[in-house]
Amino acid sequence: MQNSGKRWFIAVMATLVHLFLGTVYAWSFFQGKVTETFGWSNSETAWTFSIAIFMLGITASWGGINLPKYGSRKLALIGSVLYSLGYIISYFALKNESLPLLYFGYGIVGGIGLGLAYVTPVAVASKWFPDKQGLVTGMVVMGFGLGALLMAKLLAPVFLNYFENSLPKTFLAIGIIMLVFLPLFANFLSMPVQEKTAEVTDEKVNALPEIFSKNFIFIWIMFTFAVIAGMIFISFQSPLLQDLLKAGGLTDQLTLEHKGATLIALSALFNGLGRFVWGSASDKLGRINTFRILLIVEALVFAGLIFTKNPMIFSVGVCIVLLNYGGAFGVIPSLVKESYGAKLMATMYGVALTAWGVGGILGPQITAYMKDHFGAEAGTNSFMVALVLILIGILLTFFVKNDKKVV
Repeated sequence: MQNSGKRWFIAVMATLVHLFLGTVYAWSFFQGKVTETFGWSNSETAWTFSIAIFMLGITASWGGINLPKYGSRKLALIGSVLYSLGYIISYFALKNESLPLLYFGYGIVGGIGLGLAYVTPVAVASKWFPDKQGLVTGMVVMGFGLGALLMAKLLAPVFLNYFENSLPKTFLAIGIIMLVFLPLFANFLSMPVQEKTAEVTDEKVNALPEIFSKNFIFIWIMFTFAVIAGMIFISFQSPLLQDLLKAGGLTDQLTLEHKGATLIALSALFNGLGRFVWGSASDKLGRINTFRILLIVEALVFAGLIFTKNPMIFSVGVCIVLLNYGGAFGVIPSLVKESYGAKLMATMYGVALTAWGVGGILGPQITAYMKDHFGAEAGTNSFMVALVLILIGILLTFFVKNDKKVV
């Protein structure tokens, strides 16, 4: 058994890395501010977040497959620096009102950094805790879900207030904070000695037949739809809530922004908690059954939101959807491992994460298009699209085979 104190220290460092990376989930805090300040459309602004999540999904896929080759500490350090530089480049983009530079900085550079750094904490914690897999990996991924709370209730408000609502200076300050702390935490993410040796000698297995199998394609699609549903809110929950509050007569901008930030923080708690709740439930209910249940719950929520303009009901709906969004990320690793075995786990899970990238483009862009073209009905129309996709996802769960292969 590994040194208990050392492995728990590494688990804490892994959680802190995910906590800082998860700040990307607070994008909706900035969406409205950036749109109004620089006069870009909702769709133009939302592409910043979409590109970041797309690059996150694709790079995390590559990182998961190549982690044994390049080493955990190296990927984590490079990713941490790149994510920090994404904010610093964004300072120059916003200062010069350059949307392409914002796409490059926050979207491409920051997104690649997210992907490289994302895969390491879970992999490292899993190897250090063979006896407490669920507890420790759940703790680490919950850190990512809670990142939005850190950004929306601490970093962004503090710096915006200090710099008198200057978005460029706020992004620069956040980037500097990231550059100081993220590499510090990431530097401790190393595998146990025996794992370093084992990874080098792992047998190579051809995964292509499984990747292009009907079963995996169905898993990928239903995961994509679950991501899209969550991204609709992660990218726009604050603006959508503010629209409802304005329709109800609230006009004070500071109050609107405060309520939006509070919802981001609260939903972040549910996002993180969902990875525990649904992941644990899947041990008893089965992976596909659990995925089907969480999609059914989401469908009921979106159906209800279509018929209400109540801000409180909307907020509750957001929290439930993000609870299930986090749950999808909690169930997918176990589903993939059971379906394709330990030898194919890294490759198949890496490919599954490309669904995150695709969903990260489609979810925000669906809502951005609705806000640019349908005004007050943007939310309702977005919920209708989400409901259709989730219903298709539910149908697909009945065609996925989950025959356990643990070798």
